[in-house]
Amino acid sequence: MSQIRKRRRVTTTKYEIIQTALNMFVEYGYSKTSPKMIAKELDISLGNITYYFPTKEHLLAILIEMLAKYQWRAAKDAVDDGESDITALCFELTAMAVMCEESEVARDLYIAAYTKQMALDMVRTNDVKRAKEVFAGVCPDWTDEQFRQAELLVSGIEYATLRTTSDSPPLETRIAGAMNSILAIYNVPEERRRMKVERALSLDYRKFGREVLQGFVKYVADTTESYFDRFEQVGRHYVLKKETE
Repeated sequence: MSQIRKRRRVTTTKYEIIQTALNMFVEYGYSKTSPKMIAKELDISLGNITYYFPTKEHLLAILIEMLAKYQWRAAKDAVDDGESDITALCFELTAMAVMCEESEVARDLYIAAYTKQMALDMVRTNDVKRAKEVFAGVCPDWTDEQFRQAELLVSGIEYATLRTTSDSPPLETRIAGAMNSILAIYNVPEERRRMKVERALSLDYRKFGREVLQGFVKYVADTTESYFDRFEQVGRHYVLKKETE
């Protein structure tokens, strides 16, 4: 074995595992990627993988936390109507639905995010924080508990929108129905709901959706080890040591 490979075995850390796992999730799909495959790709033992990540779901949870933040920033950058981020919210879900329609690998990743408990916890935590910002104007008196309860409904609607079957309505019909329901939960008036959804659907959400995962892979590749040190394992879950964003 070469000296370079020996050094890699010694220096491989959790952030390299995370970066490699994402590349494999995007290439092969979350369901078809195993910890053993990740270990082989890195030329390290399976024990080194499970030392940092007892299950594949632990890896997924961290990546979903990163993806949620990344694609929300990207959606806000792509949509700025000068009023609020409600249009960006509609645009983001539309792009996610497009990815799930056009790519089996993307669908596998996003569906896992809503069906694996640790990842779903990450989704809900991020979405509650985002909802407090986006809907502050229409829900000024809501408590934290009300936002958490709303998110339970919202995440179910999002999951149903992404998990399509052969009998599912066309994408724009699904998005219009889903976003109308979500915005209604947050007390957005009917006419404003209609305008925001129409605005989101008028944008090039297909192009945006196709670029999101590609951009996210590069983002994770460029992410420093210090970012991943923000997480610590508590029981069977990973949590943020401290909020830095």
